[in-house]
Amino acid sequence: MRPNRLREIWARGGAVANGWLAIPNSFSAETMAHQGWDSLTIDLQHGVVDYQAMVTMLQAISTTDTVPVVRVPWLEPGILMKTLDAGAYAVICPMVNSRADAEKLVAYTHYAPRGTRSFGPVRALLYGGADYPKHANDTIVTFAMIETAQALDNLEEILSTPGLDAIYIGPSDLSLALGCNPTFDDLDPKAAAAVEHILARAKAHGLVAGIHNGSPEAAARRIAMGFQFVTISSDARLMAAGSQQVLSTLRASQPKATPDGY
Repeated sequence: MRPNRLREIWARGGAVANGWLAIPNSFSAETMAHQGWDSLTIDLQHGVVDYQAMVTMLQAISTTDTVPVVRVPWLEPGILMKTLDAGAYAVICPMVNSRADAEKLVAYTHYAPRGTRSFGPVRALLYGGADYPKHANDTIVTFAMIETAQALDNLEEILSTPGLDAIYIGPSDLSLALGCNPTFDDLDPKAAAAVEHILARAKAHGLVAGIHNGSPEAAARRIAMGFQFVTISSDARLMAAGSQQVLSTLRASQPKATPDGY
């Protein structure tokens, strides 16, 4: 089976640079993949991507060594299993708020006897290899999102769930849950303290911790803190920022009109 580079990078003690795909287009996904991201996450929760578009984006990412990751819309067995069957090598599941939620997530993403994932890896066989069924349980990476006050209350129970590989912090939702301003990087003190607490407890349980960031500078700081999976912005935000920079540079180079227009 094709190895999962996420696991290889983490085994070396490294951090994964993850890109984020909200645009439902295979060419934009392919373009992002060819820029050298360690992984790319297709967002089915808040992006405008549907399942069929996701499949074409996974195919586009497969033209490179970039690891295909998908954030599913919710903790629901059907979409988790179909996402893995399509060839995702990691899944990020939002709103995991309890030990029971975490146990369901692990069950839905693992074949028996570890879990209840139904067998039908239609495209996963093409991407992962003919021996995918034998090695999938040990290769696929399962992230639980920690982003609510309830999840904080149940953090130890979630993190101690057998079979869970990693957690992913949604700083905006976490901030909202704590009564703070929703943002990625410059968190209010209460939210920042919660992030540090989640990271420390994840490391204590031997789990990888990931987090969303708005800038490469913020991502670098969080790698220094101990995060090993850092997302930077998104394809849509990067396209908008690049366009703004180009237009700003162009307009700054133009001669300014005099008061009378000449």
